[in-house]
Amino acid sequence: MATTLARPPFDPELEAVLAVLADMLPPAITPEMIPMLRQGLPGAVPIEDVLAEAGVERVDHTIPGHGGDLIDVSVLRKIGHAGPGPGIFHTHGGGMIIGDRFTGIGGVLAWVVEHDAVAVTVEYRLAPEFPDPYPVEDCYAALVWTADHAEELGIDPERLIIAGASAGGGLAAGTALLARDRRGPALVGQVLIYPMLDDRDATVSTAQVDGVGVWDRTSNVTGWSALLGDRRGTDDVSIYAAPARATDLSGLPPAFIDCGSVEVFRDEDVAYATSLWHAGVQAELHVWPGGFHGFDQMAPQSAIAQAMIAARDAWVARLLAR
Repeated sequence: MATTLARPPFDPELEAVLAVLADMLPPAITPEMIPMLRQGLPGAVPIEDVLAEAGVERVDHTIPGHGGDLIDVSVLRKIGHAGPGPGIFHTHGGGMIIGDRFTGIGGVLAWVVEHDAVAVTVEYRLAPEFPDPYPVEDCYAALVWTADHAEELGIDPERLIIAGASAGGGLAAGTALLARDRRGPALVGQVLIYPMLDDRDATVSTAQVDGVGVWDRTSNVTGWSALLGDRRGTDDVSIYAAPARATDLSGLPPAFIDCGSVEVFRDEDVAYATSLWHAGVQAELHVWPGGFHGFDQMAPQSAIAQAMIAARDAWVARLLAR
């Protein structure tokens, strides 16, 4: 058995939630669990009900993804949207292996309502069936489509941000790098919510979160191996698949990065913020003490989750008010 290093303690309120989650979530995700996990959690609220409660309408489009293959996107806007308003391009989480374009959409819906924004969320294809570069290239293709159709979607192209959580945070960072390098759509900000950035399994935080919490070291290796196969951890991995490998982050839009102090992604997220600062890019970083991966979604009423969401919402509000 792997030896887990000493780690910061979980927030007491979150530790109680983890005890409940232990009966619902596997302690570690291995490849054979992927089909079961794709069936979703029992009792999940249908997306139609979530949107109706928020007062948001949805229009689906089928667009060309990587290689010209067709993928789906959903456009979400407040009922009665006048436009043009800010645009939010959303890349969902799920470790590169699970989830759909509505996974974790609650925070984005709050921005849609608060700022009369229009969100576009993309159904990128999942690993291992569609390994790198399919996920990030699907995301980039959908971002280009969003920018090209901004006027008809009711989006102000001068106020387009990209946002994603976990694997979606890594894809958002990778997509922002592609947009920079291909001189693609201009983004005014990137919201990287506990992003999955580094395939190399070499940080202290990945060793600390081994067999504990949510999305531990084994789960992370499963996700990266599905995406990269035998290339994981080698020199044959692009910066768009694993943005932590980028050595030049200049020319990127301002970033908001947050994570918990007790999650695998902590050290790579802190390092990415530092690299952005070194490149002269503005970044706001929050490391929430005692937080496990995704605690804002799994324990939204906890005091620390409320603080996390408020800080994120405030950054988005300041950015979109410019």
